Amino acid sequence: MTIDEARDDFSRLHRSFTFHLGVAAGLSWLTALYASVHAPWVRNIRALIDPTDGLDRVESTVSYLFAMPAVLALAWVSVYFGREALRRAQTLSNVAVEFAAAAVVAFGMFYLSIDRAVAALYAGF
Repeated sequence: MTIDEARDDFSRLHRSFTFHLGVAAGLSWLTALYASVHAPWVRNIRALIDPTDGLDRVESTVSYLFAMPAVLALAWVSVYFGREALRRAQTLSNVAVEFAAAAVVAFGMFYLSIDRAVAALYAGF
């Protein structure tokens, strides 16, 4: 069944959202893996990225680079396998508004993931 042949709005929007969330999670992981090759492996990467503000909270390179991609991958798996649970847990009357809100949150997580990878790349060069 293609996206155009879906029976209802939820199925169509769920397929589109699942596909795009999977692409975002994949790109996030690829960027984090590329940055991990070039970034310095230190106990506190925040101090290298911003020396004036990075001393208050310690965050290692592993957690700095891979926390957001892991959350995106977990969200993708949850959305992919929890289709019927999401259908039953609908809170708003309009399905499109729910998927739009989820897309905004997913895009924010994707942006933060890419931003962290780029910051780690700059710390490495």
